[in-house]
Amino acid sequence: MKLPTDSEIHMKKLTHYLLVPRSKSDKSGWLERGGYTQDNPQQLADDIRSQLLILDAIPSRQSPFGETFEIRGQLTGPTGVPLPVRTIWLKDPLSGRVRFVTLIPITKPQA
Repeated sequence: MKLPTDSEIHMKKLTHYLLVPRSKSDKSGWLERGGYTQDNPQQLADDIRSQLLILDAIPSRQSPFGETFEIRGQLTGPTGVPLPVRTIWLKDPLSGRVRFVTLIPITKPQA
């Protein structure tokens, strides 16, 4: 199934989490390989929307906060280096709105 094209991607999720270097579970280094940094968070948001959100979403699980979905694909940024990733999305049970939760690098082939 496809998620809505107007699904929410909050910039704060990118600028205060994904693109910030961390000692554990760092994703910024992975994203930097593709050319995504604190200098271009809008590019990351646009590419998530145009390259991943168009792919099929797989229902993942139901949580107290709503139903989650996963989209797997390749994200290709300014450097042209393809980054295999999983993205997680959440559908709010009250409003029906879908929002981006996180991005997870795929570093090993999936079985």
